[in-house]
Amino acid sequence: MGSTTRGDHGAPAAARALLDGEHPDPHAVLGPHRDGDAVVVRVLRPGADAVDVLLPDGTAVPLAAAHPGGLFSARLPGPPGRYRLIVRTGDRVEVVDDGYRLPPVLERSDRRSIAEGSHRHLWRVLGAHRRTRVGDEDVAGVAFAVWAPNARGVRVRGDFDGWDGRANPMRLLADCGVWELFVPGVADGARYRFDVLGADGRWREKADPAASAAECPPANASVVHTTGHTWRDGGWLARRAAADWAAEPLSAYEVHLGSWTSTSDTSGGWPDYRTLAHALADHVTALGFTHVELMPVAEHPFSGSWGYQVTSHFAPTARFGDPDGFRYLVDHLHRRGIGVLLDFVPAHFPRDDWALARFDGTALYEHPDPRRGEHPDWGTLVFDFGRPQVRDFLVSAALHWIEEFHVDGLRVDAVSSMLYLDYSRGEGQWLPNEHGGRENLEAVALLRELTAAVHREHPGVLVVAEESTAWPGVTSADGLGFDLKWNMGWMHDVLDHVSHDPEDRPAVHDRLAFSFSYAWSERYVLPLSHDEVVHGKGSLWARTPGDGPAKAAGLRLLLAHAWAHPGKQLLFMGGEFGQPGEWDADGHPPWHLLDEPPHRDVARLVARLNELHRALPALHALDHSPDGFRWVSGDADGGVLAFLRLDGAGQVLLCAENFSATGHRGYRVGVPEPGPWSVVLDTEDLDRRDIAVARPVPWHGMPASVELDLAPSSALWLRPAGVRRR
Repeated sequence: MGSTTRGDHGAPAAARALLDGEHPDPHAVLGPHRDGDAVVVRVLRPGADAVDVLLPDGTAVPLAAAHPGGLFSARLPGPPGRYRLIVRTGDRVEVVDDGYRLPPVLERSDRRSIAEGSHRHLWRVLGAHRRTRVGDEDVAGVAFAVWAPNARGVRVRGDFDGWDGRANPMRLLADCGVWELFVPGVADGARYRFDVLGADGRWREKADPAASAAECPPANASVVHTTGHTWRDGGWLARRAAADWAAEPLSAYEVHLGSWTSTSDTSGGWPDYRTLAHALADHVTALGFTHVELMPVAEHPFSGSWGYQVTSHFAPTARFGDPDGFRYLVDHLHRRGIGVLLDFVPAHFPRDDWALARFDGTALYEHPDPRRGEHPDWGTLVFDFGRPQVRDFLVSAALHWIEEFHVDGLRVDAVSSMLYLDYSRGEGQWLPNEHGGRENLEAVALLRELTAAVHREHPGVLVVAEESTAWPGVTSADGLGFDLKWNMGWMHDVLDHVSHDPEDRPAVHDRLAFSFSYAWSERYVLPLSHDEVVHGKGSLWARTPGDGPAKAAGLRLLLAHAWAHPGKQLLFMGGEFGQPGEWDADGHPPWHLLDEPPHRDVARLVARLNELHRALPALHALDHSPDGFRWVSGDADGGVLAFLRLDGAGQVLLCAENFSATGHRGYRVGVPEPGPWSVVLDTEDLDRRDIAVARPVPWHGMPASVELDLAPSSALWLRPAGVRRR
């Protein structure tokens, strides 16, 4: 029945605190409370004209107005049982349950782990959850819970109370800093916010940090959502858990959902998740990619951030539909044999006053010192990685996308900005760590916790680092624990090389070859990503010199080089057919160019590269071992690279690349064995399948050699003809 409170109206101080929204335990005032042999029932209904208690036997007992602020009370002769309330406001009469007669929803074990910062599944207990039973009673509604340990008061309000939160003050569970309230009658689809009275005495309207759904921007309320999706990808998940991705073919097609297609199937003018699922699966299947990588889909207010400034870390953006729509997209891709990688942003968050910033009137999620808590480049706030509950929030968010949406991997954005305390900061603008160094030891701890948690709970799921420095051990088990790391050095070097006129390339030939000297220092992804086709850098097509045919040949060579190089591959949308202009996040790729021969041939090449990537173990089985690679020749003057890829079981693939504008006839290349070698790829003639005969003429330190005709800006791949063709 709750705690004992004397008097029909409650203690005046408690009533005042309740009406002002500052009472940490409104359940101590509201609801039923013993008073000797009687029971006092108090109800807070601002704006109501009258409130009755409806007893189980059907008797209605009027409550007296105890305060003009909407506090009603009545003294009953005995326990009222499972009563309900009759609330009259003008001509409107509602019969509702009283949430203030119910116990806390959070279990003690959850409260303990939240306090410790070790819960790891916060989305299951925080946020808004529809329930049909609370304690030992059957009652339908929504349990709201939010972590705000320094707040002086929290109310929830929404569609269900006319956005007047005065009727729904929340209870503080002081042992974990969570405010909670069960509100009967609330259903799926209800919009809501929290009113937070901060430690600084200021009221703030806040979206729910753990919301499972949100309104479509520019609106920013949180939304109650219970999934109704039935997953059909069990076979995919079983294969994923058993896979050794280091030895598997992996080529990812990077997608910005908002600009991938011009199709608009929602009232907001955005493509719909379900429509995208089918169109994207068809396109990716035709091209042969093993995975898609989605730029962030977590809710974000500013479309121009491309999703990298997140305000709802557990909610897919409503731009393309509801969370079950996103579930459908992932499910459909899985059933088509396509994996889904997702960009995840734990480094920083925007300053919007309705989101995480100064959530409870203190620097709760962000580091309190601006030398660590503010990002100078992006104008955002940096998470306080040293606070266990913040690390728990971020690890929980990562696990949430895997568990609730079945994504197959997380690409962690901006890892370098997390690792270094002086990142983009000048002298005097940063704080050293406890040892006087520039390493952010707290961020390191978070990243290790995150990768360990993913691998422990979801075997087969990948965690990929976008990390641009030489931080040691990014992909080692005793380092940061990532599965893969973006090779930013390779990306910059190869794009710099192919951007030069062929006549000038001999002087920068070493940039092209340099990546082979460290290709196995980490497990790498070779990204030709969105960052390289914006902000005046030009598209991949535009960066290759010459006229249209020369650009097409140069792009085909670049792509063949990327697929031949040790590592996993990633290509941003538009690159698969040679989009001439830069990516426009407010537009869409010029798909009509696929009908024009130069661009259609680039797309045919990508499909062939992916076909060979899957079919030939030499191209993926030993990606992360020097045993899978053997250098043949690096001819700077001739602009030729030649090397072997090997699978460790006898398969050999010769890759010869001519980066010059001059063709080479009869160019001799060393090979490990004489005899016929089959051409499996010629970037100038995708239908070519002839034979080149290697003679026992030693060359390039090998016992045999073959003479090749290398067209300008072209690549040839050959393998011994004794191996079955594909």
